[in-house]
Amino acid sequence: MTSGSIVEQITDYANRADPYPLYAELRKTPVRREDDGSYLVSTYYEVRSLANDPRLSNDTRNRPPGYARVGQSTESGLPPSFIFTDPPVHDRLRDTINRPFGPPHSPRFLDGLRTELANVVTELLDAFEGKDQVDVVEEFSYPLPVTAICKVLGVPREDEPRFHGWADALASGLDPRAGGDAGQEKAQRAREDLGVYLSDLIETKRRHPGPGILSALAPEMTAADLEATAVLLLVAGHETTVNAITNTTLTLLRHPDVLERFRKDPELAVPLIEEVLRYEPPVQFVPWTTALADIDVAGTTIPKGSPVWLMLAAANRDPRRFENPDRFDPDRKDNEHLGFYTGIHYCFGAPLARIELHAAVPELFRRVRFSGLLEDPPSYRTNAVLRGPRHLPVAIEGLTA
Repeated sequence: MTSGSIVEQITDYANRADPYPLYAELRKTPVRREDDGSYLVSTYYEVRSLANDPRLSNDTRNRPPGYARVGQSTESGLPPSFIFTDPPVHDRLRDTINRPFGPPHSPRFLDGLRTELANVVTELLDAFEGKDQVDVVEEFSYPLPVTAICKVLGVPREDEPRFHGWADALASGLDPRAGGDAGQEKAQRAREDLGVYLSDLIETKRRHPGPGILSALAPEMTAADLEATAVLLLVAGHETTVNAITNTTLTLLRHPDVLERFRKDPELAVPLIEEVLRYEPPVQFVPWTTALADIDVAGTTIPKGSPVWLMLAAANRDPRRFENPDRFDPDRKDNEHLGFYTGIHYCFGAPLARIELHAAVPELFRRVRFSGLLEDPPSYRTNAVLRGPRHLPVAIEGLTA
């Protein structure tokens, strides 16, 4: 172990490529108090229990002064997006948003995207033709999710390139330690710029409804709530999936025996993708919850008002819950991982993410003949919360039809 607090080490970019030894150290103290008064919870059953505990708030306005309050937009005047609220506000907003998004109200909406996403995957992979190396992130795992979320929202495709910078800045704002005040200010500016764009788009959708959930939600929500929701869905709806696709690609290239099985047996896709979500989850931890009352957990009392970090990636490798947790094993049984969180804040976009993963991963490895990784470990994003490679350069031998 190096010097510095465990949080400083986890958020230190030097440990981004492999934070798992730090998580193993953290699990020795399931509920750990940091010097700043925050509590880190790292073991599976304790994380799961707290994530389902109404005494733990996702609304960062409940935090004491001096602690990062992600999800707020004080300058723009927007309310928090629904994942940064608690019941009953959370339940009302989430139920409203879910009506055009999926079952039981709109059971065909997501399923109807499958053909469109398959076509996007084909276009992206066709562009590999004639190349001997590609960056999987820039040329595949980024453009697919951003196209998908723009289709979901009803954003014109020609506007998609504008979202890259906004999304990167907003995602960095979820990391409480990255960039300090400058990083939070950059995220705030991006939120404001994106808010202006979305406000205009929402007004257009009100006057001229079209495809996408913004048109469906415009009559159901206030302009401010819908704008805050759209900002959230843009970031959460594609940043995490970019990481999930890239992490799956990297993991398979590091495990050629599993990759060979997968090529021979495409039915392995379902357990394989679920195992990656446990083994290399795109969201590593949730650092924005707050205790609304004293909470007793694993022999420790978390005092009312304390910031709480739920360490999902550490919990996903808890040996009390998963046998040989550091082993990548797509044959793992009872794989109830926390890769999409749990409880009332379970990932809203998980059904869409799974559709994208199942559209992307099997076809990527069916069509592309990989020679190997050009960098291992690859360069990672600075974000410790939404962890994934920033680039994944690979050598390829060719492409099949």
